[in-house]
Amino acid sequence: MKQTRPFPKIFITSKAARSLKNGHPWVYADEIISTEGDLTDGCIADCFEGAGWQGAGFYNSQSKILVRIISRNTNDVFDYKFWYRRILYAVRYRMTVMQGDDFRCCRIIHGEADQMPGFTCDRYGDIAVTQIACLGLEQRKEEIYRALTDVFEETGQPLKGIYERNELALRTKEGLDLYKGWYGGGEHSCITEITENGIRYSVDVANGQKTGFFLDQKYNRLAAARIAKDKNVLDCFTHTGSFGLNCAYNGAKHVTSVDISSQAIEMARENAVRNGLEDKIDYVCEDVFELLTSMAEKKDHRFDYIILDPPAFTKSRQTVDSAGRGYKEINLKAMKLLPRGGYLATCSCSHFMTDELFRKMLASAARDASVSLRQIEARTQAPDHPILWNVPETDYLKFYIFQIV
Repeated sequence: MKQTRPFPKIFITSKAARSLKNGHPWVYADEIISTEGDLTDGCIADCFEGAGWQGAGFYNSQSKILVRIISRNTNDVFDYKFWYRRILYAVRYRMTVMQGDDFRCCRIIHGEADQMPGFTCDRYGDIAVTQIACLGLEQRKEEIYRALTDVFEETGQPLKGIYERNELALRTKEGLDLYKGWYGGGEHSCITEITENGIRYSVDVANGQKTGFFLDQKYNRLAAARIAKDKNVLDCFTHTGSFGLNCAYNGAKHVTSVDISSQAIEMARENAVRNGLEDKIDYVCEDVFELLTSMAEKKDHRFDYIILDPPAFTKSRQTVDSAGRGYKEINLKAMKLLPRGGYLATCSCSHFMTDELFRKMLASAARDASVSLRQIEARTQAPDHPILWNVPETDYLKFYIFQIV
């Protein structure tokens, strides 16, 4: 690197340098050898292994991830134009892989997968909902939001507003405050309507889960619905009803949707009415574990298709074993309840429950249930949540459909 750069320097271990060369964008505190210059939290710093420049990223002494790399190009200047290009590339990618109504309702920025670490942006029509979990990005959000607004203006689909859902617990580990609200103020409605797979939903961007809706299962819901015709479906952990609605919309004989949250059940019921499907779905507010146990005790085998879409049972490596037991319990009970020739759709949204661990759990459950699994589909998150192979944290959703034989 020949040109003079204005940034402080961080000298890292050879292990950290290998990780950066392999494309992973994080440097941890215990990988720092020494520093030069005025390092302040949120600043951009250059990382070196010896005299070799490895990349530039956001520094934050309050985080376990001391540096989040944003560029490995020495020619980059980190101004409005830089963020505009990042967002433009991300939007063009979504316009390619998510077309029609799918582009109007999708993830626009997926953190590290879009080289904007700690930043999430979901689009619901003319509303963008953002989450920031990186101090450096928080300090530069005015430029980033201006670039986001400009890019959508130029696509002919201007945004009405940006709603910030910055309530993530992770923000406290970055030294950031928790808050939510419309960026720049305003009195926009927080309730909007989206269409996904032909089904209309009401989305509350202020109070709904994550940014208002689980967008990553979009095509998995469609895959599950393709085999639902004429079946009696049990949709477990239904949340706002999306898997059950997709099945009913695609010809299921009847759907029973279950969730422990009465608020979620009410929203799901409203979505059924919104789509004229209320006569094909009934809703049960109950703990799924208890319901499956009760059904097993009663030898209730009326369902020939069970869908399991649980919340993440683990958010750390330390709890993977206990999470595996929870996943096995519900899958084992579902396998025992289904008749031979019945169908099971099952998933995990935890990065720490890897695909290998999830498959081992399913195989173990099948052995204990004395059944075999005939695989129909093996899927992951929708492509608006892209997976970078050199950043395993971006690969989190496992989704399988089986026939029980």
